[in-house]
Amino acid sequence: MSTYRQVAQSLTDALHLTQPPVAVCLSEKVPPGVEAWAGHSPAGCRFWQEAGARVFATSASDHSLCSIGLYTHNLEMSSAAATDLGDALKVFGDLTYVRAEDVPAIPVLASKPKYVIYGPLAQIPVDPDVVLLFVRPDQTLIVSEASQQSEGGLPPAMGRPACAVIPQAKNSGRSALSLGCCGARAYLDVLNDDVALYAVPATAIEAFTERVVALAKANGILSRFHQLRRRDVEAGKSPTIQQSLAALQG
Repeated sequence: MSTYRQVAQSLTDALHLTQPPVAVCLSEKVPPGVEAWAGHSPAGCRFWQEAGARVFATSASDHSLCSIGLYTHNLEMSSAAATDLGDALKVFGDLTYVRAEDVPAIPVLASKPKYVIYGPLAQIPVDPDVVLLFVRPDQTLIVSEASQQSEGGLPPAMGRPACAVIPQAKNSGRSALSLGCCGARAYLDVLNDDVALYAVPATAIEAFTERVVALAKANGILSRFHQLRRRDVEAGKSPTIQQSLAALQG
């Protein structure tokens, strides 16, 4: 797979994705031809949804209404944003949602980018750092198996904040599942109750995609195999593996 367009198409076809894979690029500069974000965004995670349709660059000021996102992405924080972060953490602490002892465990980017560039993986003009997938549970089954085989271990399942999945994948060089958070689910229309987020470090995306394609095919065949065995068992039969394979091939 020589291009990100091919990778994106392979992932979309194998997983039957309804949202395109999104590229997240942590950069010191904006490449020529990439437009700057214009307008307001209630949170940095909202950019993931907008990135399904076009490529754009954001700076710290574009993330200013989301102090949590500024924190996890290690972006330059104004005094007003720092105040917001303190106020948010106080509310979270009072609710025991994020306690003081929980804060050090929240992933934060090891680097300090000046810009975050977002866009469809198929259209991204620069090398991404993280590829983000919007996945259902049945799709998560396949991508987690792909990560286990290509990375040699199971990906962590993370909760709040959803934006922490980006530094988790980037810092560790390993995939991570985010179950989202109440904020992200409020700000993203595409993050409905049936969808989670899967972040893959871009350095591993080709090997990961190769395993996804193979495992999606295998899961399809084996699902049919098990369905046939269930049918036969419920009909009172006791099929051997060879008999079930014969029924599958028939």
